[in-house]
Amino acid sequence: MLTISTFAMVLAAASPSPPPKLGLCASCHGANGIAVLPAHPHLAGQDEAYLRAALAAYRNGARQHAPMQAAVGVLSEAELDALARYFASLPRDGGEPR
Repeated sequence: MLTISTFAMVLAAASPSPPPKLGLCASCHGANGIAVLPAHPHLAGQDEAYLRAALAAYRNGARQHAPMQAAVGVLSEAELDALARYFASLPRDGGEPR
């Protein structure tokens, strides 16, 4: 039988850990995916494929926003994937990762 504490540890192990480049995003969008600045979107719980596509669009110039283009322009494919996966794993209320 799975205890609650064991279940919590299994969930924590399955959740992506914060990616190395999180600080870059967290300054505007929050480490928990809840934006810390007005007019910035919350990223917590967004669809992973959508987040990945949006990040790629900023990087290749299809989406125009100078701060985002500067932030993601230096990121690798793996880093974009990790960021999208991490923010998608967060609950929309900004709590602990799922």
